Amino acid sequence: MVERGFYEPGLNGVERLPTELHMFHASPKLMRAAHWHAQVEVNYIVRGWAHYSMSGYDVRFSAGDLALFWGGQPHRLDDASEDVIYAGGHLPLVHFFRLRLPQDMQAGLMQGATLLTRASDGSDPINFLRWNDFVRSGDPLKVSMAIDELLLRIERIRFAPYELLSGLRTKPGAAAADPYISPIVLRICDFIAENFREEIDSVDIAVAADVHPKYAMTVFKKCTGMTLNDYVSLMRLSFAQALLMREDANVLQVAMESGFGSLSAFNKLFRKLAGMSPSDYRRDMRSRPGATIPQRPAAREPYN
Repeated sequence: MVERGFYEPGLNGVERLPTELHMFHASPKLMRAAHWHAQVEVNYIVRGWAHYSMSGYDVRFSAGDLALFWGGQPHRLDDASEDVIYAGGHLPLVHFFRLRLPQDMQAGLMQGATLLTRASDGSDPINFLRWNDFVRSGDPLKVSMAIDELLLRIERIRFAPYELLSGLRTKPGAAAADPYISPIVLRICDFIAENFREEIDSVDIAVAADVHPKYAMTVFKKCTGMTLNDYVSLMRLSFAQALLMREDANVLQVAMESGFGSLSAFNKLFRKLAGMSPSDYRRDMRSRPGATIPQRPAAREPYN
């Protein structure tokens, strides 16, 4: 196993900023424990190989592989070659549902499968490097171009051989990329992203999306495999995961800041996803050598 330091959830990182596109191009750090985030993760292996432990299965990506998986499932990069370089990004659902994907791709990803294609070419290393530079530039036009180009690259996977890896079959009746319901799902995701820390329910979400609450719930479940409540909870848990890194983190305070109405609900949902209580998670994070945790988030850093 390569020794290059370990990844720790950052206060201003992907877990805490679930509505922003994060791009990366680097040698990745291994993970001591699984993490999760409310975006679809895109990985392109520039050099070497990387091994992930997903929920219920393992995958290994090698140089030239392009892979996508739903970050809402706990996952862990647990091994990699010494020379590995990977590129990619964390794609918020507001962008993911802009994609024109085949039915099996969209449904499989949201059900926890990993989409893998080995049909990449010489332009991919150049493009991923440029998209990383554009997003990190902070220039809104460059960021917009990077997003559009990345989405087009993902859509082109449908024209090449690809696999959906998970050991599970796609559930029947999964949603196709319906051009009518996609804008509704986008409006739903936008509203939840802006308001998940507040007390919101299906009626609030439906009003913002300009549809009937029952229809909002049906459409969202059809597209994502999650209920509205499941997705709101995931956003809150992702946010809380980063807050627990704070030196002065109090579990009750984290629960309230993340939008949970009660400590018992927070504990129950956190344990269900992480396999441990928030207190145990916080203790585990603090016991890790080299962990530096400021008391409060500093000014937002560029995408990291």
